[in-house]
Amino acid sequence: MFGSTVLAPTLMGMSTNTALFFSGIGTIIFYIITGGRVPSYVGSSFGFIGVVCSVTGYVYGPNSGYNPHLDIAAGGILICGLVYMAIATIVIFLGYGWVEFLLPPVVTGAVVMTIGIHLSTSAFTSATATSFDGWMAFTTVMIISLTSVYAPAFFKRIPLLVGMVIAYLISMGCGMTGVTTPIDYTEVYNAPWWAAPEFVKPSFNAQAISTIVPVCIVLIAENLGHIKAISAMSGTNLDRYVGRALLGDSIATIVASACGGTGVTSYSENIGVMQITNVYSSLIFLGAAVIAIFLGFIQKFGAAIHSIPSGVFGGLSIVLFSMIAVAGARIWVDNRVDFTQTRNLLVAGVPVILGASMQSTLKWGNFQLDGIGLPTYIAILLHQILRGWDGFRDLYEKHQQRRQMKKDDDCAIHEHPI
Repeated sequence: MFGSTVLAPTLMGMSTNTALFFSGIGTIIFYIITGGRVPSYVGSSFGFIGVVCSVTGYVYGPNSGYNPHLDIAAGGILICGLVYMAIATIVIFLGYGWVEFLLPPVVTGAVVMTIGIHLSTSAFTSATATSFDGWMAFTTVMIISLTSVYAPAFFKRIPLLVGMVIAYLISMGCGMTGVTTPIDYTEVYNAPWWAAPEFVKPSFNAQAISTIVPVCIVLIAENLGHIKAISAMSGTNLDRYVGRALLGDSIATIVASACGGTGVTSYSENIGVMQITNVYSSLIFLGAAVIAIFLGFIQKFGAAIHSIPSGVFGGLSIVLFSMIAVAGARIWVDNRVDFTQTRNLLVAGVPVILGASMQSTLKWGNFQLDGIGLPTYIAILLHQILRGWDGFRDLYEKHQQRRQMKKDDDCAIHEHPI
């Protein structure tokens, strides 16, 4: 999860040290609230990249520096976290059946795919700033791809990190030999070795809030998927912890944004590692959290991340955003969404096309929607309009099945207490 945790804040013009620090703090918060029952690391959410760049006007580039309007972004993420916490509280008391009513797999898959496709424009821009950047982006993508498929087992688990390091060294060598402009290490030289992460006080802007708040839907979908995946792999039903997991993630997001950090989410990158090693101990994630907090104080480390060349960064972004887009399709496949039904085709297709084509924002007074927020609302509304009576009947049957499963689990716990 390391590559994603440091890449997301960089794309938004945020401090990687601050993001690492609060990913560690957030993981500890998540552990405490879930009682250590849900193994998960919470890292920087990619759901916020598009909306943050939209409301702040930030465009990543090799000399773009930090985002000058981080306070506005932090305020929007903070309100998003509060809305997310309210939803989590309702889930704790009422269960998560109503969440599946509003956000079935066909909707969440469309929203996740929309994020990946919508962000692809920034990845392509970064990868094609110059002809050399284009070659380096291609090299980065190939290294990551080959590592993922042909490398030894350990390196297959960290292809992004391997690709970033090797491509960085190639770009550095080309700069030293005069093939391209040498990498600028001024920020690295000027940064102290050890200092506290930079904190930013949030400010609240109505348009920024209305644009960023819809991302909480993505965070809910990611956490639900994370819990279902771990339950299936470990053979342990974790449904009773859904509300607490959402609450832990929402509070972690609130704490991070209150100091200018990124919103956080459960990282699916770790599911594959748990499956391969068959180790599901949540204590491992506490150890990772402590390491992240420690790295957050090493300022030269964060400055070195910001020295990544545009081409290499563009290649990393292409891979990550493509993985996000395909993750949306995976939600459809894993949940067996029936695309022979016209309503599912429309609910899945219309938001994705809107997200791909909409590169500006729509404004109604202080209310504003971008290429992620508008498709999200369209997907939810369109599904509710088109689901029909059969959809409500299927939902009722699933609710009855879930109640019976919960009753069976409670009986099993009573008969065989831990």
